[in-house]
Amino acid sequence: MTSRTLTAVEARVLGVLVEKQHTVPDSYPLSLNALTLGCNQKTAREPVMNLSEAEVLQAVNGLKELSLVTEVSGSRVTRFEHNASRGLGIPSQSVALLTMLVLRGPQTSAELRLHTERLHRFVDISSVDGFLEEMAEREPHRAVKLPKAPGEREARWAHLLCGEPVLPAVAVGRADDDLHAEVTLLKAEVADLKALVHRLAQELGIEPSPTDPT
Repeated sequence: MTSRTLTAVEARVLGVLVEKQHTVPDSYPLSLNALTLGCNQKTAREPVMNLSEAEVLQAVNGLKELSLVTEVSGSRVTRFEHNASRGLGIPSQSVALLTMLVLRGPQTSAELRLHTERLHRFVDISSVDGFLEEMAEREPHRAVKLPKAPGEREARWAHLLCGEPVLPAVAVGRADDDLHAEVTLLKAEVADLKALVHRLAQELGIEPSPTDPT
């Protein structure tokens, strides 16, 4: 199994190989040119990349060292295929989920079920959750459930093949603003409650406690 985290380009190359095995089986294994085109797709990619064949080949060589990619011989054009399931030590269902997380970025379980349709057809969302949670719990951790961003109804998942995911600064800033607003609101509510208790104590002729900050 892999002994180091992958670079962003290595993860993209691995994800494309897994995806194309299922979506264009007649062209699989992929040539360097086809693999580069897949990496640089403008649709179903987050982020969009603009890689050269040299950069893709460098990533392929790195993945070969990790036994995640193998070179196919017997063809006039060199072709490559993945070995993700065995190399990562996870079942094909988990490979499908990781592939979509690598290619499209963090997603909810419902989104993952939809996007993995051509790679693996999950029975329901709970099945998706089951494989995600297994990857999050078992060493080495392959996936992580992200904290809900403000306004989100469901939490999203991210892959850990390239290390800890970097959350967008905007989302973090909004979370801090929301927390500050909530603390301010709670302080105001506490002040109102203290005033109410003090007023009731006066009406009942009860002396405020010496520890009462009012």
